[in-house]
Amino acid sequence: MVRSLHTRRPATLASLAAELGVSRTTVSNAYNRPDQLSPELRRRVLETARRLGYPGPDPVARSLRTRKAGAVGLLLTENLSYAFRDPAAISFLEGLALACEDAGQGLHLVPANPEREDITAVHRAGVDGFVVYSVPDDDPHLAAVLERPVPTVVADQPNLANVDRVGIDDRSAMAQLAEHLIELGHRRVGVVCMRLSRNRNDDFAAVERQRAAHFHVQRARLAGLAAAFDNAKVDWSMVPVVERFDHTIASGASAAGQLLDRDPQITALICTSDILALGALEEAKRRGLRVPQDVSITGFDGIPASGSAGLTTVRQPMLEKGRAAGKLLVEGTDPGRPKVVTLDTELVLGSTTAKPHNVEERWFGP
Repeated sequence: MVRSLHTRRPATLASLAAELGVSRTTVSNAYNRPDQLSPELRRRVLETARRLGYPGPDPVARSLRTRKAGAVGLLLTENLSYAFRDPAAISFLEGLALACEDAGQGLHLVPANPEREDITAVHRAGVDGFVVYSVPDDDPHLAAVLERPVPTVVADQPNLANVDRVGIDDRSAMAQLAEHLIELGHRRVGVVCMRLSRNRNDDFAAVERQRAAHFHVQRARLAGLAAAFDNAKVDWSMVPVVERFDHTIASGASAAGQLLDRDPQITALICTSDILALGALEEAKRRGLRVPQDVSITGFDGIPASGSAGLTTVRQPMLEKGRAAGKLLVEGTDPGRPKVVTLDTELVLGSTTAKPHNVEERWFGP
């Protein structure tokens, strides 16, 4: 017996409207502007759509018609996994997602691999605007974003004319941390910092490289340290600064080891992030050094793990930063009157800093 198969044509907006005896606008409003319909009418439209197999308006066709994608693009200066691995980035992402939820917007992640210059992802992103999260001044992905005719908000860096920005006063916050160490009596210090440019470098960074850094945040934090120690009559050019391209605990540990090998008399390790500081703590423990009796260690960011470790650090409001960036974007930007939102930070004094042991011997001994 041969069975005849008939495939029913899928319902369309027009056929659904005809079935219900309503206009196509009414059907469209049931999906896109539900406040324009009574709850009963909307329920009837959606139930009939399910019965007839109507999947809803085509989002691609809708975006072509309205020229709106209904999504915010987040440009990262890292691989995509970084957004779900780095604690500070996770908090920022949560805040941005909350702002998007409040505005009924989606969120599209656009990674900018620091070792690649392929900007295709920026051009292909179907978004109504971009939040740019902590990219270097010379990043080609940033240039591609600014070429697109959509609003843009920068979080942290870079500092661009005519572009809205959300951030903190990195220089002042780091100077405050340095002043805490100086008051304790530390003069012989080493610094572990995140990468200063898109070019890989895992070694000591001279003052010239620090000042020319393409990452505004790291440049500002190092400038805050330099100013504070210069005021304390410490020649900043003599302070060893180790740069790490990869932002991991292992990188922090290796950098701390590099500093301690160069100068075992260092009394404090200053790290420009908590992740690097957690690595420095691991390296100190591996060497049998007591923290803070033998060496003080500080971080920056205030991630949850810093509290568990008792780390002296600067806490910045990452979730609030993400929310503020999203809010600025969805409220609309005006290139002629750029807004700058500067959030407060807090110096958190933990158990990883103390007066240096045998100060005179550590400063001036052999």
